[in-house]
Amino acid sequence: MFKKILIANRGEIACRVAATAKRLAIRTVAVYSDADADARHVKACDEAVYLGGSAPKDSYLRWERIIEAAKATGAQAVHPGYGFLSENEEFAKACAEAGLVFIGPPASAIQAMGLKAESKQLMEKAGVPLVPGYHGAGQDPQMLQQEADRIGYPVLIKASAGGGGKGMRAVESAAQFQAALASCKREAINSFGDDAVLVEKYVQRPRHIEIQVFGDTQGNCVYLFERDCSVQRRHQKVLEEAPAPGMTEAMRKEMGEAAVAAARAVNYVGAGTVEFIVEQRAGGEMNFFFMEMNTRLQVEHPVTEAITGLDLVEWQLRVASGEPLPMKQEELQISGHAIEARICAESPDNNFLPATGRLDVARWPLHVVFRRNADAERFHEPAPVRIDTGFGEGDAISPYYDSMIAKLIVHGATREQALARLDEALAQTHIVGIQTNVQFLRHVVGSKSFAQADLDTALIPREEAVLFKQERLGMPLAVACAVARTLLQEKTLAGADPFSRRDGWRSHGINLRPFEFEFHGETVKAQLSYLHDGALMLKAGDVSGALVFTSDDAEIDVQFAGQRTRASVYASGEMNHVFTPSAATQILAIDLLEHAGVAHAETGRLTAPMPGKVVSFSVKAGDKVSKGQALAVMEAMKMEHTIAAPADGTVAELLYSPGDQVSEGAELLRIS
Repeated sequence: MFKKILIANRGEIACRVAATAKRLAIRTVAVYSDADADARHVKACDEAVYLGGSAPKDSYLRWERIIEAAKATGAQAVHPGYGFLSENEEFAKACAEAGLVFIGPPASAIQAMGLKAESKQLMEKAGVPLVPGYHGAGQDPQMLQQEADRIGYPVLIKASAGGGGKGMRAVESAAQFQAALASCKREAINSFGDDAVLVEKYVQRPRHIEIQVFGDTQGNCVYLFERDCSVQRRHQKVLEEAPAPGMTEAMRKEMGEAAVAAARAVNYVGAGTVEFIVEQRAGGEMNFFFMEMNTRLQVEHPVTEAITGLDLVEWQLRVASGEPLPMKQEELQISGHAIEARICAESPDNNFLPATGRLDVARWPLHVVFRRNADAERFHEPAPVRIDTGFGEGDAISPYYDSMIAKLIVHGATREQALARLDEALAQTHIVGIQTNVQFLRHVVGSKSFAQADLDTALIPREEAVLFKQERLGMPLAVACAVARTLLQEKTLAGADPFSRRDGWRSHGINLRPFEFEFHGETVKAQLSYLHDGALMLKAGDVSGALVFTSDDAEIDVQFAGQRTRASVYASGEMNHVFTPSAATQILAIDLLEHAGVAHAETGRLTAPMPGKVVSFSVKAGDKVSKGQALAVMEAMKMEHTIAAPADGTVAELLYSPGDQVSEGAELLRIS
């Protein structure tokens, strides 16, 4: 076994690898960029080496610098994590040439599976079923359109060197093809340095089911069952679970053996994932087709760990050091059900626009990674709740990397138990300071389709009516929670000083105290009455009733207008962030003195919703535009985002050019 390894990655996967290495008494070396100087993964390792600037090309993609760091620190091997250099065959070759073990497959396997077109030709020879499509080397736009016309719409354009939904577009008609192709190629060259694409038939009502495989240097290869990753947005996974609902033992065996055949075709070593698109037919019949092989550990590997009781990073380290696979196929078993939710810095109600900022509050449910060792360290009892993250309270989410903040993994004896456990854990996840998808995830988990395992990659748009712009905590209770927090804060500040009290006590009459809030764009006037007996009466809009509350260090127990809830309320400036077991919301407290007489006017400005790079404008000065019309494309967090007109008008001036870097809130163009 290795004595020291370098982890060529950042964030939660670097922390994850470091945790297993520490358990195995392996010393670790972290690498970091300017943006990550104080990151959690740096502190999780025994040593750290600075790489360079915040942008990946200046740091985590500088493989020559990473190899220098490994040699300088005496590391024997390099773990690439996922993303960045994990599927770069040149990096794998360079590690071997430098005398370092690359904790992953041989460079030849990465190369064979790295290009989607070539890998599909290889799979065809190995007898693995394929989706009808064009996988050739020709890239002439007109020829690609002819192939799409031949296949029949809808089709899917995919970057040949891609992954993670980048460089991928579904095209419904021939008229949309060229614009979608151009966008795919731009995104592919920016993310992978290669703009080659392939075109495939877009399977209707597809499920995305993948098989975890593992190979060793002795020629052994096994499959560790399947994961269903059908719930996606922008072709990126949102929820993953294992085992796949509705999977029969016969189909599991057939898909597993096909995945092993795919791995054997390239002499695969280490952890890999063979991804299949599954076509659902009437009567419950399912057909599967090879999509691609990811030659690395996957983001969603914890659900496989949960149902098998195995540490896949430990398996990686053992296989890379020359040991045989710890188990044979017949020894592997499935226990219970696991689901992973990706918690991301983004705004689901705004087309999943990425968000940046500081984690002013980051409170997680009680969790562990592996609860205890068992069976001579071959198995681990899965934890009911597990958090994998590279961030803590006070950390910043920068625009340079992926938007994922954490992974929340739950395990239960059944899928129903896992679902209930996931919703409870999401309710206990409190993040303030940055927009996240936590409440959206709760909506998905509670949706009819997901609850009944009616899964396909269109689940999110199909359930749109119950997933987006949902307010599950009503205005009256939100106001009551905000007022209760204000009164508790004043009591804390006042302490025992009677002259600092603001409870409205007076020797005669009833004191009335006005409040004003903004709740989802609407102004709400409230009035609190202090009665002689110490009781409180609250009127919130048209709703009136007694306000009763008690608190401990963590929560406020609030009763108002026939409703009662436990709430955690965090203040960020004038904004109150309210978290309850049933829902979470935000309510802005308006300072009546500060805002007296201030009017707010709407403008026709088009501003950057996040820091990033301007890719293109689709209009010029003098053009007339309509509200909602696509005007510009920006790139941020490795994805392209279309910016639409906020109102009807005429373009007066473009304020930036394609290629310019802009900050959040920067005015991109003026509309008169």
